Amino acid sequence: MARTGVFHVTQTQPPATILSANGLSKTFGKNRAVIDASFDVHRGEIFVVMGLSGSGKSTLIRMLNGLLEPTSGSVTVAGTKISGLPAAKLREVRKRSVSMVFQHFALLPHRTVIDNVAYGLEIQGVAKAERLERANTIIRLVGLDGRQNSLPSQLSGGMQQRVGLGRALASDTDILLMDEAFSALDPLIRREMQEQLIELQSELGKTIIFITHDLNEAMFLGDRIAVMRDGRIVQIGTPEEILTDPANDYVAQFVQDVDRARVLTAASVMEPARSVVTVTAGPRAALRTMRDLQSQATFVLGRDRTFAGIVRDRDVLRQVKRGETDLRSILLDDATTVTADVVISELVELSVGSDLPIAVLDDKKRLIGVIPRVTLLAALGNVSTTTGEIPVTETIATITVGEMTDTLLDKTLLDPTLEGAGH
Repeated sequence: MARTGVFHVTQTQPPATILSANGLSKTFGKNRAVIDASFDVHRGEIFVVMGLSGSGKSTLIRMLNGLLEPTSGSVTVAGTKISGLPAAKLREVRKRSVSMVFQHFALLPHRTVIDNVAYGLEIQGVAKAERLERANTIIRLVGLDGRQNSLPSQLSGGMQQRVGLGRALASDTDILLMDEAFSALDPLIRREMQEQLIELQSELGKTIIFITHDLNEAMFLGDRIAVMRDGRIVQIGTPEEILTDPANDYVAQFVQDVDRARVLTAASVMEPARSVVTVTAGPRAALRTMRDLQSQATFVLGRDRTFAGIVRDRDVLRQVKRGETDLRSILLDDATTVTADVVISELVELSVGSDLPIAVLDDKKRLIGVIPRVTLLAALGNVSTTTGEIPVTETIATITVGEMTDTLLDKTLLDPTLEGAGH
């Protein structure tokens, strides 16, 4: 499952900030648990705070919803500064803006699933009929339909955590704080919950601040990740930024064993397409391009730069020899195309099944790059394709350079009427 959150696409405006931490510090006696933490969380993103045990991440999240008062610094939630806020007003901010999902579920054991999910609404004073209707909707969303009347003791660990997640979602707050929410689950159930969280976030558009010690979980879930060490945030960035440009040796060592194939996307490994012509350029221009690049095919673009297909060297050579001038008659649609946000683990099989580079298209079907097989393999192995001497070849020509050149120079084949009109 590819992670394609809202912050993995180009934005025309800066994202709105829904929570800000400014110079947050927390000291317990002589222990400095959090030191000068500052960051903004954008509306609708999954912001992951990741660190090992003792890094300060759980202390940090408790300051974000006012459970702990910072020693210094401030937290602003949905425009309200909660640091130093009176208890009654703080409760109002929590009811309106912040819900929390705990590692050990924190369910009420004597209440059924539907009553646990509806509990936050009950605290908010929502009428019983309305809160049960909303709770039923959320129960279906989290995959527990039919379990409304079960008690927590009758549920598996994964189901209990779905109840906890459902309770937070039912409260309909702007922000969900999740403190090691999946850490107590078995690996398979944990992965299912991660995937469901992404689906729910995509459907409901909630802002999620997720705490974890598991780097692979952080890379899978996060639109952005804050890495903590000894109370300090040492780097904030997208999963790709942290993996490919670690801020220091600690982060580099931390990410060295990450499965790159599930983090890096087509956009991060693609190269500029070199073998490209427009559909109006004609077969002679296409053949010249393939001769100069020694490639067996070239990508063909329409007038608006949209991807039209490919033409292969033998077909183009045949056209030139026949005096034909319209590339559209030999266009093929057998090129593999992907969008920029597809993770490279999904590209391997596609690459093996094709003798051409993978074409990367934007949301308007325009060609923005290509991924030759050697580039994909290099990305998986974390090595460079650059030798400084020989450029990476997209494909190897099936016709000799000599035959192409002879054909291009054969004056008896020239057709001056249309050739190269669009080039």
